[in-house]
Order: sequence, then structure tokens, then C-alpha cells
Amino acid sequence: MKIGEASRVSGVSARSLRHYEDEGLIVPGRFSNGFRDYCQSTIDQVLVVRSLLESGLPVRLIREALPSLDDGSDGCTDVVHAEFLHEVQSHRDRLAARIAILSDQRAALDAYLREARRTGP
Repeated sequence: MKIGEASRVSGVSARSLRHYEDEGLIVPGRFSNGFRDYCQSTIDQVLVVRSLLESGLPVRLIREALPSLDDGSDGCTDVVHAEFLHEVQSHRDRLAARIAILSDQRAALDAYLREARRTGP
């Protein structure tokens, strides 16, 4: 299918599909005229990419993980998968630390606002 239909089917904009390709996250086929040709397996991969991006994973991690997500047949994949899971856990831990800092900052601002409202102008 051409990019317009792939966009409609996947719910991902044509611009995003081109970006995913530029980043090496998907590799659509090509028609003889050079137009992109998206098969169902590419659409499936687009949905995986979109889900991983929405979860906050950086493109670098997704690019590294995609080959191991596609083929779980050899022993080397277990090592790649374990490394990927470690990277995902590290990313999650960094997010949790940032969330904790932001929560503390919000609490400080809430306390300030409560005090400011209590004492008035």
C-alpha cells in the first residue's frame, strides 16, 4: 500500500512514517516508480514503534531493540533482549527520579501558594 493508505491504516501521519524510515525504524518496500510500498508487516512494525515512542523510549533504544523484537530465534537475541530490558529499566529509573524532583517542586509551590493565600496581600 502507498504511504497515504499506510497512514490511514496505522493512524500515523505520512510525515511520521517518513521520519521513522529516516531514523531506520522501518524499511518499506518500493514500487518500480520509487514510491514507498507498505506491507502489513511494516504496518505492524509502525505500530510497535509508535507504542514504544509513546512510552517515552528514545529512538536510539527503539532502533537497537527492533531487530531483537522481530526475531527471537537465536541465542544471541537473549543477550540483546536482556541488554534492551536493562536500558529500558535505566530509562524508567531516570524518569522516576525526574518525576520525584518535579513532585517535590510542585509540593514546594503548593506550600508557597497556600501560605501566600493565607497571609494575603
